[in-house]
Amino acid sequence: MGILDRFSSIIKANVNDLLDKAEDPAKMVDQYLRELTESLAEVKEATAGVMAEEARCKRLVDANQAEVDKYDGLARKALAAGNEDDARTFLAKKQQLVEKNVGLMTAYEAAHENAEKMRAMHDKLVNDITTLKGRRDTIKAKAAVAKTQDKVNRMTGGADKAEGAMAAFERMEAKADAMLDRSNAMEELNGQPEDPASSLEKKYAAAGQTAAVDDELERMKREMGLS
Repeated sequence: MGILDRFSSIIKANVNDLLDKAEDPAKMVDQYLRELTESLAEVKEATAGVMAEEARCKRLVDANQAEVDKYDGLARKALAAGNEDDARTFLAKKQQLVEKNVGLMTAYEAAHENAEKMRAMHDKLVNDITTLKGRRDTIKAKAAVAKTQDKVNRMTGGADKAEGAMAAFERMEAKADAMLDRSNAMEELNGQPEDPASSLEKKYAAAGQTAAVDDELERMKREMGLS
């Protein structure tokens, strides 16, 4: 039956397995819930049709069995009345109905099996939808917390990188200071030691200049009548 093949995957599906494999459970639960709800409407309509066919086949079987019982009763009455030919006629009709009943029962059993499969499919869909609705809020809440945690972890990783960069800068600064200290030390070591005589020469030369300035100042004062 086409409808059974069409929905065969639904009866085999396990909602928990699908959710466990989902990359984004929050989106998956909404998507699967929509799909199940749409499928349920189709399955419900198909199930009603299959159950109606089962009921029709059952009525045919019951009606035919009633005919079998009727002609069996008529044959008995004919025999009781001593009419064997009539009884034989009734039994021949009964035999035809018994043979017909074999085909009717085969059709009914197939219709019954199909109806059972459709009912099982319908009940599973209803149960899965109920399960999903009950778990939806919990799944979404957990997914939201997980996404937030991922963001926190990424930001923590960024802070760790910044801390590492700061430490690297400090190491480079310390290295630069050491290089500068070494350069200053080399400059000091490379400098020529000062000659004591040259230092005294500079001292007395400066003293001579000061004395000359003082003499010139006194001369100007005398010329201007200021002393």
